[in-house]
Amino acid sequence: MGLDIHIHTNTPSLRLPIPTHAPFLRKTFHIRPPCFTGPTPLLSSPLCFSIAITRISNGASRCFVKDIDVKFNHMVVEDDLCKDGCSVASSCSFPVLSSASQLADIQETREMREEEHDLLDSLLTELPVQSKEEQDAISATPVHPAGLYALYASFLAGNLVEQIWNFACPAAIALLHPSLLPVAVVGFIAKLGIFAGGPLVGSLMDSYPRVPAFNCLSIVQTAAQLISAGMIIYALDRAIPTAASATSLLLQPWFVVLVLAGAIERLTGLASGVAFERDWVVLLAGTNRPIALAHANAMLSRVDLLCEVLGASIFGILLSMLDPVKCLKLAAASMICTLPVQILLVCLTDKLSKGVLERSRNHTSSELCQPGQLTERVLGAISHGWLQYKSQPVLPASLAYVLLCFNAVLCPGGLMTSFLTNRGLNPSIIGAFSGMCAFMGIAATFMSASLVKKLGLLKAGAAGLVFQALLLGIAVAVYWSGYIVQQKSLIFFLFLIVLSRLGQMSYDIVGGQILQSAIPASQANLIGATEVSMASLAELVMLGVAIIGNDVSHFGFLALLSMTAVAGAAWIYCQWLSNPTEEQRQLFSFDPHFSSLSSKQQLGTIDIISKPSSAVQ
Repeated sequence: MGLDIHIHTNTPSLRLPIPTHAPFLRKTFHIRPPCFTGPTPLLSSPLCFSIAITRISNGASRCFVKDIDVKFNHMVVEDDLCKDGCSVASSCSFPVLSSASQLADIQETREMREEEHDLLDSLLTELPVQSKEEQDAISATPVHPAGLYALYASFLAGNLVEQIWNFACPAAIALLHPSLLPVAVVGFIAKLGIFAGGPLVGSLMDSYPRVPAFNCLSIVQTAAQLISAGMIIYALDRAIPTAASATSLLLQPWFVVLVLAGAIERLTGLASGVAFERDWVVLLAGTNRPIALAHANAMLSRVDLLCEVLGASIFGILLSMLDPVKCLKLAAASMICTLPVQILLVCLTDKLSKGVLERSRNHTSSELCQPGQLTERVLGAISHGWLQYKSQPVLPASLAYVLLCFNAVLCPGGLMTSFLTNRGLNPSIIGAFSGMCAFMGIAATFMSASLVKKLGLLKAGAAGLVFQALLLGIAVAVYWSGYIVQQKSLIFFLFLIVLSRLGQMSYDIVGGQILQSAIPASQANLIGATEVSMASLAELVMLGVAIIGNDVSHFGFLALLSMTAVAGAAWIYCQWLSNPTEEQRQLFSFDPHFSSLSSKQQLGTIDIISKPSSAVQ
């Protein structure tokens, strides 16, 4: 079975028998070779057709096929004809066009490709390259500066009231009973609640629109603070006898409500802080602008430290001047007045950021709130949070932050204050030690941005951890040398701890920025809350160790344990930095540690770009 193809030109027709299995022919056509104008003999075999095609291709530069018109005739084809026909298919290489209009399309396409090629050459030869100063200027400019200022104001309003209450609550509870047990129980349950419920709250925050979810959390937090204040005022008005045992105090119904309200307040406060420091600030400053993000993180840390100092000072002054009940009522009034201001500032932040904080509701995750099988859904959400935390791409950097929380001794706090008091150190020196540590924290907020600018984000984190580990190692060596009994050696020991706070606070800021840069916005609250839960677990472990070794003679062992945790954090981080994965390179492509090409690649790229287009071709 075969095909009869009539090829019409300006010459007599050509009648060609072609086998039907030839896949390159679907329509018949007229061939108009511009170079082949002489009389055409009748071609009755594939061999003659091949010779004719060869003559056409040799005598002309282009041949086009058009006006396809195939006439099908059945005929018997011999076996050798099939072989010859297949060779024809392989030798026919001219383009097939169905109409004359496609000739113009081909010409137009060719011209467009030539123009694109010329444009590409001009781009390669005239590609503008920004200077390092211009790149730094762009990197230091936030995406939404007005929104950032509104964020700072709302963070200041909410954090100031929270820090006032963080100081007022334990101070007021301490007035109920001379034992430390009530305060310890409230703090322990709060940290346990953060450890257990942190992933759940983070998952809910990632499942709902940012602004409504944050405002709802602020309302719940304020309500929990008011309930706690009401319970303490109730206990103070009832004039609970101090002679009663601490255990009987813990069994009071109002104390149970106080403990539960305190846990809810800390959990909602945690979620609000994570939303500000791990999610919102990234969207407003820009993930790909590390210097601007470093400045924003430093500003939030300064506001946090300022609120911590002001909160303790304000309530301390009020407590020295007024009755405790009046002080608590003033604190409750400040909570009520600050809540609408904070909500308005949050809405203003959303407006000034041009809707960048908007997020649609995640219906899959919001199924947690449905009544059916609520316990299983909650446990599933918590398990999902831990799994997401474990699989995050910057897990070593997060674990380094968690290990720093094991340092509960070589830092200002209750254990250090108790040790210095037992050593007979002057209270003014103890107060100066705490004040200098706070000052170093503020100084670190300025230093961290400079470190990120000079060293890059990842190397700045390594510098902070190594600096802290070295100074704490020297401090522990001074303690174990035995010269700590002398006051000068003790002051030198404290001076080393004060300097080490620079490294710790620097990594606190830089480590947070590393997580901000690597974690997607859809999981920022979940992973951030889970990380804080891990930090709470570390604090609980160290609290238990300190309770077991509560004698002052065991302080050296506790100090060695704290220093080991810091050294372990530095080792884990440096190992992670020295063995980067491909995913790590992609996430931090903007960082100088990864973004620079090798010297050969740079020279090769510059050489190609600098060549003229003719040389490249």
